[in-house]
Amino acid sequence: MAIARKLPAAWGSRARRSIARSRPGTPDVAFNPHSVRYRLLAIALLPTLVILPLLLGVTIYRWNDKFDATLISKVNGDLTIAHQYLARILENTQDQVSALGGSVRFRDASLLIDQTGLTDLLALSGPDLELDFLYVIDASGKVLASSRPTLSPQQRFDWPVVTAALAGQARTGIDIFEPAELAGISPDLAERARLPLVETPNAVPTDRSHETRGMVVHSASPVLLPDGTRGALVGGVLLNQNLVFIDTINDLVYREASLPEGSQGTATLFLEDVRISTNVRLFEGRRALGTRVSAAVRQAVLGGGQTWLDSAFVVNDWYISAYEPIVDSFGNRVGMLYVGFLERPFTQAKYETFLLIVAAFFVVAAASVPLFLRWARGIFRPLEQMAGTIGQVEGGDLGARTGAREAKDEIGLVALHLDHLLDQLQARDRELRAWNEELNDRVEERTRELQMANRQLEATTRQLIMSEKLATIGEITAGVAHEINNPIAVMQGNLEVVRAVMGTDAIKADTEFRLLDEQVHRIHQIVTKLLQFAKPEEYAGYVERHALPDVVTDTLPLVQHLLHKAAITIGRDDQATRLVLMNRTELQQVLVNLIVNAVHAMPRGGGLHLRTRDTEHEGRAGVTVEVEDTGTGMAADVLEKVFDPFFSTKKSEGTGLGLSISQTLITRQGGRITVRSELGKGTTFEIWLPEVS
Repeated sequence: MAIARKLPAAWGSRARRSIARSRPGTPDVAFNPHSVRYRLLAIALLPTLVILPLLLGVTIYRWNDKFDATLISKVNGDLTIAHQYLARILENTQDQVSALGGSVRFRDASLLIDQTGLTDLLALSGPDLELDFLYVIDASGKVLASSRPTLSPQQRFDWPVVTAALAGQARTGIDIFEPAELAGISPDLAERARLPLVETPNAVPTDRSHETRGMVVHSASPVLLPDGTRGALVGGVLLNQNLVFIDTINDLVYREASLPEGSQGTATLFLEDVRISTNVRLFEGRRALGTRVSAAVRQAVLGGGQTWLDSAFVVNDWYISAYEPIVDSFGNRVGMLYVGFLERPFTQAKYETFLLIVAAFFVVAAASVPLFLRWARGIFRPLEQMAGTIGQVEGGDLGARTGAREAKDEIGLVALHLDHLLDQLQARDRELRAWNEELNDRVEERTRELQMANRQLEATTRQLIMSEKLATIGEITAGVAHEINNPIAVMQGNLEVVRAVMGTDAIKADTEFRLLDEQVHRIHQIVTKLLQFAKPEEYAGYVERHALPDVVTDTLPLVQHLLHKAAITIGRDDQATRLVLMNRTELQQVLVNLIVNAVHAMPRGGGLHLRTRDTEHEGRAGVTVEVEDTGTGMAADVLEKVFDPFFSTKKSEGTGLGLSISQTLITRQGGRITVRSELGKGTTFEIWLPEVS
């Protein structure tokens, strides 16, 4: 039986052993690990005791990752706010200095000879603009006026912001001032910048005891001096111990109730790895000024120029932290901007959530496992009976049945359906065996018929192709030879008669007679080339050296009437100097064919451009002639078949042999003919012939 054969024999033997053990006097089937009962128990308990813990584990793991990613995303947004505030400070400083330098008050004060008015203006404007220093220097760095009386008369003027102002462009940046430079502006600035270094865990070891340099928001704006030269108005704000600056950042980033209870937000400005302005506390409310960042953060941010977004040890505890490098006006990394919040409350919340999930799992398992076991017991007993029946069927007893009489539940209904299915299966097995034999006979018969028909079709196809080709070539060749060669002979004879009748007057039309002779000969050559298309190896033409421009010139009179009729203008560009070796009539035949095709492509007139030039192809010297028209162009599918014999777009007006014969003539001389076209814009045929050696 077909379906019975698909059941594994091992499964049937196991089912029979299971039925045998379920009979009176046999061991309890629950001890057999392969029994239906054992598997049902496993299926009942697997979701609760295995799959659910795994899902909970994966969920907790993913939730933990998402939780951490959310914290990192938050601190990254906090850093963005701090960065924007620092950028705004730089922008405002530049705007204020530029506005003062361009004001009428500044211009009027700078015109006073003794500069006292300018000094008074700077002394008043410096505190108003919240600048720690403000002075005017000329191009040599000489101080002309200052808001601080203690300013040295000569200031450093090679800062990028100052050089930019002296060049006429306002600029602001962050610069690091050495102690002497700060003292040259004001001794109290140098004293304010001085910070004792505090020993900090995890920091890079150092032998320094104090940080004496100053981080300054440095701004300069170009001004016009009384002598007509350009100077610079320079101002700055010292950020060392600038608590208003750092507290403002902290208030912007960590507003009230923006963090959970127990956490706190912090912000810090670093000069290299030293905290020069911070709201991080050491103890008893003291700010952690002079403490230093950990070595790992220093290496990543100052060393590698990266933005740190991770947990970091800050002074005395772990914080979710964000650090970004600060670059001075020279383009060097000189410090860091930091924001972060205490990690401990979030870690505690994660642990509490994890313990709650584990406790809930144990409560659910304790309540559900006994219920699952009871349900499983009512399922595996009827299933064992059905498994025994299937095992008997597999052993070859197609008459075995479960013996179910009524359906008390879904499993009883399945038993009734199984008996009904086995009845149908037994009947279908007999039918399938008969159909299988009949089908095999029919397939063998149809296969023999198809093989015979296929061989006949192949033979017939080959005969049709050969017959069609021979018939077409024979008809064309015979028709052309019969219809053209005889009139050609008559025309040639009558030309001789006309010359004889005209006598000496025939000299006046010598050119016309010569052209007529050439074209009659050319017609004869065309007929010959048509025969060559069928048997090219039996014909050979007379070849000679030609200059392509001369051949083009001699060809144009042959098609001049077509050009005038279609209102087509001709453009010539003859640059070719090399000679080619080819039968002159054949070359003219190719050119005439291309020009006629171009005329047909421009029924409403247009432009025809003929170009010749010396070119190289695959390392060989040669000459190229282009025939370009501004006609209708060709689509891509037509372009692929233009050189195929008997292919024509002129319907009944053409034979489709012109381009095919032209390609044959050019290829036979070692040249090539190519075409490029764009629908609606025109077509260009390009002929390349090798130079005669």
